Amino acid sequence: MAPAPSVEPFDDLLQEIRVLLAGSQVLTAFLMTVPFSSGFTHLNGVERNVFAATFLTVLLSLILFATPAAYHRLVWPVPDRRRFKRLSTRLVIAGLVPLSIALVLATQLVLNEVFKAAETSIGTALVAAVILGMWWLWPLAHRRGSQE
Repeated sequence: MAPAPSVEPFDDLLQEIRVLLAGSQVLTAFLMTVPFSSGFTHLNGVERNVFAATFLTVLLSLILFATPAAYHRLVWPVPDRRRFKRLSTRLVIAGLVPLSIALVLATQLVLNEVFKAAETSIGTALVAAVILGMWWLWPLAHRRGSQE
């Protein structure tokens, strides 16, 4: 008789969360320093709005990525590990949405200081396309293909 299947290990999920958390933390930390720099006063109203949206979306991603760890510590031992892993996976996917937006907005902010409007739009659109393709379309297409 075969042994009962064990609960899937959390190692893969934990490694993914560590990578995403680090990226979100670095971007959040950088954005927290920007308003205190002398150049921030030169931003116009639109740029300040883009900055605020960037900061809030990356902060939201950081919160979503850290939620599984906070939940795990407060509810430990987790009674239903499979359910917890499904919830954590959903939180990571949900966190990728605001992180994707934040990276595109941050690209727009930086390129706007370096290039003219046309180059900024092209560069921002390219980054958005790469994120859309690599983070969303490619995995979803692979998932769909593996289910057939």
